[in-house]
Amino acid sequence: MEKDQLGRLLLLLGLTFAFCCLFFYVPDRLGSLPLKRVDLFSELRTTGHVAAIDTLTETWLAEDTVEVDSLALQRAAAEKAGMDSLALAVRDSLYKTLYAVEGSDSTGRRVEDYSVGHVGLTRFFAALRNRGDLGRPVRVAFLGDSFIEGDILVADFRVEMQRRFGGRGVGFVPIASAAAQYRPTVKTAAEGWTTWSMLTDHEHPYTLSCMTFEGDTTEAFFSVEAGKRYPELDSVPCLHFLYEKNIHTEMAVSMNGTKDSFHIALPPTDSLTQWTYRHVTHRADFRLTRAKGFRALGVAMEADEGITVDNYSMRGNSGAVLERLDSASCRALNAIRPYDLIVLQYGLNVANDSVMQYGWYAKRMEGVIHHVRKCFPTADILLMGVSDRSRQENGAFYTMPSVLALLHAQRQAARRAGVVFWNTFGAMGGKNSMVSYVEKNWASKDYTHLGFGGGRELARILMEALLEEMKFYEEADGHETKE
Repeated sequence: MEKDQLGRLLLLLGLTFAFCCLFFYVPDRLGSLPLKRVDLFSELRTTGHVAAIDTLTETWLAEDTVEVDSLALQRAAAEKAGMDSLALAVRDSLYKTLYAVEGSDSTGRRVEDYSVGHVGLTRFFAALRNRGDLGRPVRVAFLGDSFIEGDILVADFRVEMQRRFGGRGVGFVPIASAAAQYRPTVKTAAEGWTTWSMLTDHEHPYTLSCMTFEGDTTEAFFSVEAGKRYPELDSVPCLHFLYEKNIHTEMAVSMNGTKDSFHIALPPTDSLTQWTYRHVTHRADFRLTRAKGFRALGVAMEADEGITVDNYSMRGNSGAVLERLDSASCRALNAIRPYDLIVLQYGLNVANDSVMQYGWYAKRMEGVIHHVRKCFPTADILLMGVSDRSRQENGAFYTMPSVLALLHAQRQAARRAGVVFWNTFGAMGGKNSMVSYVEKNWASKDYTHLGFGGGRELARILMEALLEEMKFYEEADGHETKE
């Protein structure tokens, strides 16, 4: 009997072990019910993955030896800052002496300036310092993908900058957007428009928004209302309606929800222009007649001083299409909305789990940077690195190794183009930080996209990194920032 009991016990243990092993192969979901895999050997399985990530981190955060055209970068820096080569060398030396910072940053607590002479943010900081004399707001443009759509990250960066440097309003708002219903900073509604996107259309000229909207009927409607989530955005003293093609369209406008409206005969044009309204406004309704063929971009809600931050996000954009920005249209935009800083945030639509070489993307983005700089010659450029992104392995989530490969390529593009780089991946916390963000409800459970909590945290870190960098400019240039 004792022998039979022992046999049964061993059989039961064997069956239990077999069932536990089989549970590893259950699907991730059963209908709408999520399932969690049982992996008896998870500790053994993750060792190789962690080692690979650590190796990539150590290799790609080391000083990069990528070849750059140092003479071209020096000429560009000298022209930008109005300094000779000796003065630029002194600034580089001073920065290294003051901060003992060289090469890549693994934390995102600092920006990495790859310009000769450390002058990558000269124009932006000068605009902030002299903002009272500009006669316009300091302007920042965020160009990105679904990572910042709905004003995630950008909203909190905008508000914190406005609290420190003044200004009001949400900035640019397109006629229509795939994320309009999720954007808490502004509400919009539109009827009678055809949307043209740079991702699918090669016929129309495009500016930073990468979209244009054309009236497809005799009447078109558009309304915009400031959100109440942030006090700095709930009303603005100035509203601009941006359009780029008109023959004979007329516009009736009502403000702040009133039934009364006034009529505007918009001047004919074939280039980007704007109609401006200067009274305190929280809502505007535009009704256009004879609208067929009329093309518009959207509105801008802002003040005439302080700082404005525009969000030009587009879902699915890798950033490479910016090579096709129309130079003439961009010059027209820059004439009416001059920018001091352009932030490029891309990568989510490029990182691929089966690809580990992104040299091709680095070259494309280097070309993009040069083209954007040509289109907006008065703006500084900051390239954001890709954020952390997780993949599921054996029931758990880990950083995709391709994220590190893409981060390295983006840093190379910034280095070769001589612009400023910010390590978003490092600012999140580095390896497996997306898992932590999801646990804190700072990111969505696709382990790819930020939530507003995560955006608020990254906006804070980015702003602190920029303000820390600004201290060097004050020290080197002998200025004090007005607040």
